Amino acid sequence: MDKSRTEHSARNAMAAVIGKTLTILAGFCTRVVFTRTLSQEYVGINALFFDILNVLALSELGTGAAITYALYRPISEGDIEKQKSLMRMFRHFYWVVAGVVLAGGLAVVPFLDVLMKDPPDIGHLLLIYLLYLCNSVLSYTMVYKQTLVMAHQLSYLSTLCKTISSVLQNLFQIVVLVSSGNFLLFVCVMILCTLLNNVSISAIADQLFPYLRDRNIQDLPPGERKAIFQNTRAMLMHKIGLVMVKNTDNLLLSALVGIISSSLYSNYYLIIGSVRQVLQQVFSGITASVGNLGVETDKARVRRIFEASFFLGQWAYGLAAICLYELIDPFIGYVFGKHYVFSQDVTLILCINFYLTGMREATHTFRDSLGVFWYDRYQSLLEAAVNLVVSIILGRWLGTAGVFLGTLVSTVSVPLWVEPMVLYRYSLGSSSKRFFLRYGLYASVTFLLWYVADVLCRNVDGGVLAVCSKRLLICMVLVNLAYFALYHRTKEFRLLAEKGCRILARRRAPGKES
Repeated sequence: MDKSRTEHSARNAMAAVIGKTLTILAGFCTRVVFTRTLSQEYVGINALFFDILNVLALSELGTGAAITYALYRPISEGDIEKQKSLMRMFRHFYWVVAGVVLAGGLAVVPFLDVLMKDPPDIGHLLLIYLLYLCNSVLSYTMVYKQTLVMAHQLSYLSTLCKTISSVLQNLFQIVVLVSSGNFLLFVCVMILCTLLNNVSISAIADQLFPYLRDRNIQDLPPGERKAIFQNTRAMLMHKIGLVMVKNTDNLLLSALVGIISSSLYSNYYLIIGSVRQVLQQVFSGITASVGNLGVETDKARVRRIFEASFFLGQWAYGLAAICLYELIDPFIGYVFGKHYVFSQDVTLILCINFYLTGMREATHTFRDSLGVFWYDRYQSLLEAAVNLVVSIILGRWLGTAGVFLGTLVSTVSVPLWVEPMVLYRYSLGSSSKRFFLRYGLYASVTFLLWYVADVLCRNVDGGVLAVCSKRLLICMVLVNLAYFALYHRTKEFRLLAEKGCRILARRRAPGKES
């Protein structure tokens, strides 16, 4: 079974990384055309409306994670009837979610002017918002079936659908922008491609699991329904914290600083968020395998896999954070224009936030896969409160930098230590002291390398492309060599290397056991 989990994880993660990379490249091309053909106000409105609707997505209540966790055991045991019952519950939940998002989105309409400090002079602004709302509501139709596909460790199939629909969306949106510059038509293309993705993944799920069409479905026992609702309530609290931290920055910038600052952030968010999404695919690809592992094996082994995953995450996010800090300002100035570039202190805060958020990725993956939702449910609410209060206070005092500094303060003060402590205590079955010592070591090494890389990169001169190329080379060589020299003898590195070699060996000789 370990062979199956390892290979499923590798295939899903590889497909997710490739698919997300293609999607990001297509989206980046669209953003470049977008900023060249439309004004900064349109860029800001696009970011603002997405964030409003992401906040409304709180109505999803974390149902996806709760029911996905509930699916792991019946899938492992081959219990078809239980899977059918869970999927019917999931379908009902998502129809309710779509209705709540629609109602909440309409309720926001009278307050749109409040969310914009300087309302832009854009025609059909209400119609544009309603089209974004329509896209958000449609995103919840039929998509519940992809949860079953992913729980069966087949997430590469949903990745394929998303990639195709996203690339098509960006291609047609570029055509619309270049040929007409019609923003309404631009949004309509997005809606059609959302439907295309949902219909495609629904058809694939129906073909893979014909029992989804069965009418004879049993009700879940009251005890199991209660457990799912309890996990759902806990995930609601986690979701609130996540949304308040990730999706209110644009809202606060728009309300406290202005829509232009929001438009600047949207380009940084595009690049930083794109890198984060690519790296997240590595962990999303192993989620179902971790859930399966937790059902079938002992805590000591799960703990070893978690610590190796955390080590991989700190390497990947540490390297990415340093590269982003050295490259993102000149890159944005070259591609979008110098008037879209933040001051260096803002860029530094954004990249540190990226790094600290990435260090939590392994913890989130194992928490969701192992069902540890309940025990740290209040920390997300506390994180959200700290983030909102501190961001407003510092935003009024420091402007843009203060809003992002509030996010940094909320991350360090609450979830950075609560989440791993809870995971170790209630799921991994050991003390978290060693983890925090490792955390401190990893962070200290990364920030020291960050400083050295910055000193070296400041001495690079030449044109923008030459500077970016040289800085990238310095960061890649320095950080990777230093990490390898320091960590190649650790058990986490050896475990990852062993699994990587095992996968390669099986691909070369698929009929043999290793």
